[in-house]
Amino acid sequence: MDTNSTIKNYLESLSSNSPTPGGGNVAAFCGALSSSLGTMVCNLTIGKKKYANVESDMINLATNLKTFVDDFTKLAREDNEAFDKVMGAFKLPKETDANKLERDNQIQEATIGASIVPANVIKKCYELIPFLIEIADKGNSNSISDVGVALLLADTAAKGAYLNVLINCSSLDNQTIAYEIIKQNELFVNEISNQVELKYEAILSSLKKN
Repeated sequence: MDTNSTIKNYLESLSSNSPTPGGGNVAAFCGALSSSLGTMVCNLTIGKKKYANVESDMINLATNLKTFVDDFTKLAREDNEAFDKVMGAFKLPKETDANKLERDNQIQEATIGASIVPANVIKKCYELIPFLIEIADKGNSNSISDVGVALLLADTAAKGAYLNVLINCSSLDNQTIAYEIIKQNELFVNEISNQVELKYEAILSSLKKN
């Protein structure tokens, strides 16, 4: 596979006048990039004599992060599908009252689905952060900046997904459901940001000392 062509095709698709892939897809993709970068640091630690005492930990972390890459990649695809489902619902007929009712129900159902996908991205980021922090604490110190980038990408993924939660929930008729989705994910995003900021500052401090 020509990686450069694949990336170029994705960026061209992202730059087009099509709404998908969009911000939600990119947020999930940031999660996949974060997980991949964390895996790289694990692999740069495994096999090094200096880090022999944490090798088993790094192997386990790399295995776990591979699952995160797969999960975020799946969520990126699901984000496109969820948006397309919402657009499909808007195209349903509305000639009769029965049509209108069915169309409205389908729009609301699809919009809830479109809110759940970015919410799952946020939850997955929340689960990812402890793994990245452990890699920062135990992994190859020459790659500490890479872990820092991975943490920032995870934070960006969560915040980007939260924006999508907000915009989708704003279209829900049932504001009780919307409020519950928003508040729960706001807590996750704030906790992610707090953890990332603390570790980022620690990484920044250690690099400035070198």
